[in-house]
Amino acid sequence: MASLTIPSFSIDAFLNQEREKDLLRFSTAGSVDDGKSTLIGRLLYDTQSVYEDQVRSIEGKGTTAPGQIDFALLTDGLRAEREQGITIDVAYRYFSTARRKFIIADTPGHEQYTRNMATGASTADAAVVLIDAAKGVLVQSRRHAYIASLLRVKYVLVAVNKMDLIGYDESAFRAIERDFSLVLDQIAADTGNPVEAIFVPVSALAGDNVVHSTSSMPWYTGPSLLELLEALPPSRDTRSAPFRFPVQRVLRPSHNFRGFAGQIASGTVRPGDTITVLPSGRSAQVERIVTFDGDLAEAFAPLSVTLVLNHQLDISRGDLIASANATPSVTRHIGASLVWMDQRPLALKRRYLLKHTSHTVPVFVTSIAHRTNIGTLAHEAADSLEMNVIGSVSIELLRPIALDLYAENRATGAFILIDAATNSTVAAGMITSVIADTSDGEDESIAEAGPVTDLERAARWGHQGGVLSLTGPGELIDLIERSLFTTGVITQRVNTRDAAMAEHAGLLEALLRLQVKAGLLVLQVAVNSEEELVAEARGRRLVLDSTSRSSAIAAVHQLLRETEILYDTERAGL
Repeated sequence: MASLTIPSFSIDAFLNQEREKDLLRFSTAGSVDDGKSTLIGRLLYDTQSVYEDQVRSIEGKGTTAPGQIDFALLTDGLRAEREQGITIDVAYRYFSTARRKFIIADTPGHEQYTRNMATGASTADAAVVLIDAAKGVLVQSRRHAYIASLLRVKYVLVAVNKMDLIGYDESAFRAIERDFSLVLDQIAADTGNPVEAIFVPVSALAGDNVVHSTSSMPWYTGPSLLELLEALPPSRDTRSAPFRFPVQRVLRPSHNFRGFAGQIASGTVRPGDTITVLPSGRSAQVERIVTFDGDLAEAFAPLSVTLVLNHQLDISRGDLIASANATPSVTRHIGASLVWMDQRPLALKRRYLLKHTSHTVPVFVTSIAHRTNIGTLAHEAADSLEMNVIGSVSIELLRPIALDLYAENRATGAFILIDAATNSTVAAGMITSVIADTSDGEDESIAEAGPVTDLERAARWGHQGGVLSLTGPGELIDLIERSLFTTGVITQRVNTRDAAMAEHAGLLEALLRLQVKAGLLVLQVAVNSEEELVAEARGRRLVLDSTSRSSAIAAVHQLLRETEILYDTERAGL
């Protein structure tokens, strides 16, 4: 009797084999109800990347016909998503085949959640754009394709879905292929980022051409969607790019160790390499590359390491360590493409925070070159950007930072804008142009000769010196002061009824004069129990209803802007 030979299994060999597979990150895009989540669910199901208990948990649920599995439920995990039958948040899923590993970003198609689509596509190497075969190319499909192009996603797989609903009609597929190819060519001409597009007809519900080829469309002889994903070039290798290392933390566990921790954004570093720290412009050599597992002879993106230099430099969080022979630009003036994500429109004279790598700096959007009409791809004049609108803007930073163009480095060429009042992310930005500063990289307040001017203080703090008199309920005055503090205004509160002010004639006037000269916004406060709040600044006087707190706070902010205490960029000399 022949014996049965069971092949031996080595976990180490299996893990080594998995490590050797390359990784491809891709995101889905398209209009609402085009079937993105269903497609990803089918992809996971047919590649046996979901557990049996997961499949059992969704059987008989969802919106499909009896006896069919609603594959969208494999990715739409939020209760609201399952109740409404739409994707709201970005869902990241991992799966692998015998050829490579994948990370999927399943992004929402609803216009309201366009910002989530931009988040998912920001780290993708490829995008799968779905188009409903029965509906054709919609505006949201164009918007998602445009954002993917802005984000430098090179490979676009256009999956024309729901072919089963139109009887697998080849002519409908070819019409969409022609129409969307023209759209992609127009988008590439506008963004300067040509894409490689491949069209594939699929039915996510029936599984046609998702993982396996189908006999339902004999006129299509190309590969399935999964075969195309397996054939795409791997994730972009940034090891050969110029070295960029944003400092996240300074480590000082003892007097004889000083290291700078962070994640390598691009490039490779070795002990002995000469680096330059920006924006200071000072140089040193890398002495050690420290990790928890010991020192490394070489480190590359995206490893997280601690660098030790051969001599002491003044380095703090937000500084950028770069290769000395390929340094980025240091500037306060940039041009950028913005995807506006907030319900409150962009305001040109409003102060925002720009977060770039590990650094945050106050900024103003000084002008809008144009907004892009997604329907026609025409450039239109604009004085603001509304939610989900894409535009080209100029930005002035109140402090210089080191950065690259997004086309050259995705990590150091991207940023987000934050509303300082609400701490919400209002825009995603890609740097398209840089005007380099002519200074040697030192902070302007010490690089310029002579005393610090009022305009320099205004440029640094975002407002001019002034006096805001507030008479009314103390609780509302506290809220006004806190709202100013939240937006970055440097205030000093003075109680006019303080005993020292009454005892020393002229003390209040002298104190106000000195603090205004120093560039502070002085709150001259008199608390009472009246239902009215009286606010006065530079001769302008408002009498406000203290019971409507939000309206009163907004009116005070508007008063400060109208009296030019909250400065505009032109008066600050930017």
